[in-house]
Amino acid sequence: MAQVLEFKLPDLGEGLTEAEIVRWLVEVGDVVAIDQPVVEVETAKAMVEVPCPYGGVVTARFGDEGTELPVGAPLLTVAVGAPEGEVSSPSSSSAAPSASSSSGSDTDPGSGTESSGGSGNVLVGYGTGAPAARRRRVRPVRPDRVVADPPVSGAPVAGTPVAEVLVAEAPVPEGPVPVVSPLVRRLARQNDIDLRRLVGSGPHGLILRADVDRAIRAAEETTTAAPADQPQAQAPAAAVAAAPNGVAAAADAERIPLRGVRGAVADKLSRSRTEIPDATCWVDADATELMAVRAAMNAATGPSAGPKVSVLALLARICTAALARFPELNATVDTEAREIVRLPGVHLGFAAQTERGLVVPVVRDAHTRNAESVGAEIARLTELARTGKLSPAQLTGGTFTLNNYGVFGVDGSTPIINHPEAAMLGVGRIMPKPWVHQGELAVRQVVQLSLTFDHRVCDGGTAGGFLRYVADCVEQPAVLLRTL
Repeated sequence: MAQVLEFKLPDLGEGLTEAEIVRWLVEVGDVVAIDQPVVEVETAKAMVEVPCPYGGVVTARFGDEGTELPVGAPLLTVAVGAPEGEVSSPSSSSAAPSASSSSGSDTDPGSGTESSGGSGNVLVGYGTGAPAARRRRVRPVRPDRVVADPPVSGAPVAGTPVAEVLVAEAPVPEGPVPVVSPLVRRLARQNDIDLRRLVGSGPHGLILRADVDRAIRAAEETTTAAPADQPQAQAPAAAVAAAPNGVAAAADAERIPLRGVRGAVADKLSRSRTEIPDATCWVDADATELMAVRAAMNAATGPSAGPKVSVLALLARICTAALARFPELNATVDTEAREIVRLPGVHLGFAAQTERGLVVPVVRDAHTRNAESVGAEIARLTELARTGKLSPAQLTGGTFTLNNYGVFGVDGSTPIINHPEAAMLGVGRIMPKPWVHQGELAVRQVVQLSLTFDHRVCDGGTAGGFLRYVADCVEQPAVLLRTL
């Protein structure tokens, strides 16, 4: 006999509260194995394939691609211990009881591995190793049972079978919905019918297609029975609509939801500008010598020659050396305790633009790495960012951020600090410019460096000293040798 288990969206870690369905990896009716990935979701941090802890036949999926679900919302239901044909028909006498009596509304989908074939593995926030929860049987609903409460305006009159009405005031039950047929679920979804508010007329409370049809008709009758004197919309379809913030927008204007990575970036930047009293200082630097040193490094041959070193890797190494001299900028502010927290290690974030939006991968313990090691880690994380495979842990925990916006062909910027960090170094494009070198006008490779810092952690003298040291290392790379 089949046991229908509901699998809910698990807690994916790092305090995430919702995720967007990017791509379903299984269809209704597919047979899945324990721990097989069933859906690819996008959180505010990364793309994640979510494995299902049950093995069986997929009987329903909740949410289309692009739908955002909160943690704990149903993802799919799986019929465990039943042949495929047993869960495909709403009239099946063996599947119907299993949808209700074997996995009643108070069944915990995260437990009961011995009886349900769960994996016992744990992805952050859920598992199948807990003892099986109590199960209760759903009593069959008698078709002649009537609604005891008096009808409200537009509602069916007394005497209508319970399965024909939407229980609008009743609390929505938890656990799996007693529906076996995918056709019934699809019909309900297409007509905005909440199956959890229906009481089925089938065996053991099973919701049949006839129940959904009656609910659709009841909803249509309620709509047509609206008072005739109800105020009508005053503005035509193409009229100007008022946005929540009071800004007028055309009714046909495109609206793009702020969710996923874009929503997370918006929240973080807004919080940064709200909480952090930031200031920016900048300086132009002659990067000719730095570019020459890099060319010499990459031209080296022989057994000691390593992989190519990027400009970003050299700048990252310069940043870690500067932070060792000015640790005030490798810090955060505990607003509740009103304390500046100076951090012992440098976890260097770097801004990376991807198709999913702006992300900031983090090079762990960058202060312990040389330029070659930092460059290799930046290259690895950049590739993961481009393919959307960065984990949440690889996108959090940074203490200082390096932003190379010069790749976009711009000279300068005033970066917004990556909350809750205390500073960010911005690097513009390196390009030939007229420059006074050794008392004569010459064409040199010039770059603009900008530092945005939290004025609570230090004053302008410290920020200026940090930026000046970075510029000196760019102009005279030999200065950096002193700290290697």
